[in-house]
Amino acid sequence: MSVVHEKIELTTGATRRRARRISLTPTVTVYLALVALLVAGSVLVGLNGGVLLDQGGILNILTRSTVLGLVAVGQTIVIITGSLDLSVAYLVGLCSLVAAQTMAGSDGMIVPGVLLALGVAAVVGLVNGLVVTVLKVNAFIATLGVALILRGYLEQNYTGPAGSVPRAFQHLGFDRVGPIPIGVLLMLLVAAAAWFYLKRTRPGYHTYAVGGDVDVARLSGVRTGRTIVTAHVLCAVAAGLAGVFLASRLGSGAPYVGTDAGYDLESIAAVVLGGTALAGGRGGVVGTIGGVLILATLDTIFDDLAVDPFFKDVVRGIVLIVAVALYARRKLTRRSA
Repeated sequence: MSVVHEKIELTTGATRRRARRISLTPTVTVYLALVALLVAGSVLVGLNGGVLLDQGGILNILTRSTVLGLVAVGQTIVIITGSLDLSVAYLVGLCSLVAAQTMAGSDGMIVPGVLLALGVAAVVGLVNGLVVTVLKVNAFIATLGVALILRGYLEQNYTGPAGSVPRAFQHLGFDRVGPIPIGVLLMLLVAAAAWFYLKRTRPGYHTYAVGGDVDVARLSGVRTGRTIVTAHVLCAVAAGLAGVFLASRLGSGAPYVGTDAGYDLESIAAVVLGGTALAGGRGGVVGTIGGVLILATLDTIFDDLAVDPFFKDVVRGIVLIVAVALYARRKLTRRSA
């Protein structure tokens, strides 16, 4: 009997190992969904007399991905800690104004303008992190409060675009390296740096630990407060970089360029689509880029098909709900197994 039981256990173990090998991770799932969306979108656009994946269509998808990708990469870091940032949309607009007004059309002020914009972003991120960690305010309320402060400042001081960037700086927004826009390369560079930070550094390991269980992380010697503050600063700097990039494309700063595009909720949606858990402790930048590409592809398909804006939001909401439901169901299935 013992031999029979041993054979059964070996067989069961082998079956489980095979199941684990063929199981789809959230990152793999999001890229398979992206491929399926590209195929389905190409068919729909083709039936409408257009072409989705020609050079213009691909450039459109990549261009749409750039700013959202920058913001979403930062949002990924802060969400992994179990927090989030709702101030990024207003911060994008503020940093575009700081950069453009500092440059004031002068080539010699490009570097000071960029550094000052990123410095302002870092300060806002520091405030977010300290309110969450020191004052013990829920991240949703804390960052929403900071967003309202930024909104009040923008509404009080700006009625429209302000400042100007020199022509040399606009190359960042419009030039390409071969067929690839410089902005896309910038986004991928920031994503690679964030991936390295999360996967190959001690602070990155601490980020996952805090998101997994903040009390266990604290008892393990992790400085949880510092980790959360650092995540918020990095998220804000990524949003600031997005604002600087938009200034290069627009030629000036725009107070509501971030809120008009909804980068606060859009970035969270991209992160969740990419498989990062809102509760924290699980996910990564690679999946987030896939989520960004899905949203950008949906927008491009809808524009090619001249879909009503209301229907766009309905479809995007359905996609997000289905994605979260599938991830949650897979997690429950693994636990029961």
